[in-house]
Formats: sequence, C-alpha cells, structure tokens
Amino acid sequence: MVGKESIHFFQLIKDFLTVYIPWQKASSPNTVRAYRDALNLLLGYLKGIGNLKLSEISFDIITRQTVESYLDWLEVTRNNSVVTRNHRLSCIRTFYRYAAGRDMLVTACSFELEKIPIKKIIKGHTVKYFEEDALKTILCQPNTVTKKGIRDLFYMILMYDTAARNQEILDLKVSDIYTSAKESHVVITGKGNKTRIVPLMRKTVEHFNNYLNVFHDGQISNSLLFYVVQKGHRQPISPDAVGKFMKIYGKTAREQNNNVPENLHPHMLRHSRAMHLYRGGMPLPLLSEWLGHAQLETTMIYAYADTKMKREAIEKATSIINPLKQGQEITPWQDDDELIKRLYGLV
Repeated sequence: MVGKESIHFFQLIKDFLTVYIPWQKASSPNTVRAYRDALNLLLGYLKGIGNLKLSEISFDIITRQTVESYLDWLEVTRNNSVVTRNHRLSCIRTFYRYAAGRDMLVTACSFELEKIPIKKIIKGHTVKYFEEDALKTILCQPNTVTKKGIRDLFYMILMYDTAARNQEILDLKVSDIYTSAKESHVVITGKGNKTRIVPLMRKTVEHFNNYLNVFHDGQISNSLLFYVVQKGHRQPISPDAVGKFMKIYGKTAREQNNNVPENLHPHMLRHSRAMHLYRGGMPLPLLSEWLGHAQLETTMIYAYADTKMKREAIEKATSIINPLKQGQEITPWQDDDELIKRLYGLV
C-alpha cells in the first residue's frame, strides 16, 4: 500500500513535470524530457541500489548522502561525463526548490542538496572520437537486409553527417529534410528551440531516399522521421534504445578494427564529425554554428584535443634545414656505466 508520504512526493513530481516546467516556466518539450529523465534515473537508482519499491520512496529517503552516492554511480557505473553528472544534479535541485516552495518540510533537504558541489570540469580535456577508418567499420555492421538494419545505418550516417545531438535526431520530422538536385539540407531544432540548417552529403541523401521508401512509403510528412511500432502504433525511439544498438555495433566493429573505441555511444559520432571537420580546415566559429553551440568557448575542446593535428602542423612549419629535422649523431652510451646510473637515478 502506498503511504501518504510517497503519494505527496509523487504528486509534487507530477505537478513539477506537467504544470510548473512546461507552463509556468514555459520550457521546451526537450527540457521537460530532461527533467523527467533525471528524476526517472534517480528513482531507478533507488530501486536498484536501495532495493526499494516506488511506493516506499519519499522525501525522507532522498538525503544528501543518497544523492551524492547517486552522482558517483552515474560516473563510475554508467560511465557518464562530469557534464552529465552536473546536469542531473541541477535537475534534482530545481525539483527540490520547487517542492520546498510547496512544502516547508522539504526546505531543509533542499538546502542540503545545494551544498553538494558542482564537480569541476578539467579544461582542455580530450574528447572521445574515432578516425575515419573506424567509422567505415562501424557503418558496415548493420544488416541492411532487414528493416532494422536499414534504419540503424541511416540513423548513424545522418547523425555523423550532421554532427547533431542524439535527441535532435530523434526529434526530426520527415519534412525537416529537404532534398533537391542542387542542394540538400536538414533543419535541426536544438537547445532553446533554436534552429540551424545543416547541409547533407550526397550519400546521406541516397540513404535517406531509401529509408523514406521503406519506412514512410516514400511520402514527405510531418511524422517523426525515426520511430518504432508498438501495439500497432508508431512511437518515438528512446535515447537509451539508440545507445543500446550503437553499443552492440561498436562491440562487433571493434573485433574487426582495434581503432574502433570501446563503449561506442551516440555522442561519439558528433564528436568525431566535429573533429574531422576541424581537421579539414573548418574555422572554429563556423564549427560552433554547425554544432549549435551557444558559446564559442564550448567548441574549443576540439582545438585542445587534436594532438595529431598539432604534430602535423609543427612538421609542416619546421624547415627541412632546421636542426630538429636534420638531427645530430647520437653518441653511444651503452657502455658508460656512470651515465646509465645518472639517467636512472642511481647516483
């Protein structure tokens, strides 16, 4: 039987997700979905780790220590980034601030959650991406004899070509893709309901036309571009479902090519495309616009990351007559015992 405390807890969650965020705050559907996902993930953690039923969860259960353990679980077990960790914490705090405004008894817990520090993101960290030969191996994995294989292949090709976020691809309508003999592009709606137009490569358009014939009878409409059929009705694909099939393809691809990274995930396609465009000479301001970044500073991670590009640039910029290119004859030291000891800290 559900207790009064749990009923009160879940009623406030419902009001938060259905009234406060979408109507009073006028947030976008993607923002509402982000809060819903964050709270669902927390509840799932409490059920799994705490061995609790939903009917047993209330404000009393979710303490500062519980949330701190949950955040560590996100990083260690789910392998989420620090950015994701901080975002989940922000969502939980926002809900608790709302709940505290409705129930003074929640105020103390809300204050405790505010004391949890936002984890520092190390500047200049390298992004996880793969080279183009790994991309080729990954795209060879779906079995295109099946409808699912056709869908999965086009999904990954479109995501890579556009460097879009996973949710941005899932939100696309068929009519968001425009094709013609002269120019083809896709209209992507990103964070804050901001739209951007991204051109499409010719091969991507070919895969789109094939996918359109198989999944939409060749018709352009306002229907979701990607969907699953459940009980005879088309439903949106969940981000977790995309992550699942991509992880499977990544595992089989890595068995064929060691350059395929472990634990392939959707955002890695975005990072890889961005890195390849940057290496190809796309200026950072244009790349920032392409990716839908609100600030150029966010795009700087690709400039920090590419050690290979820096090495090639140094090689090109260093004259052939430079001593670093010419080199000098190295004096053998294999028989110099004193030198060996000094080199290895033995004297």
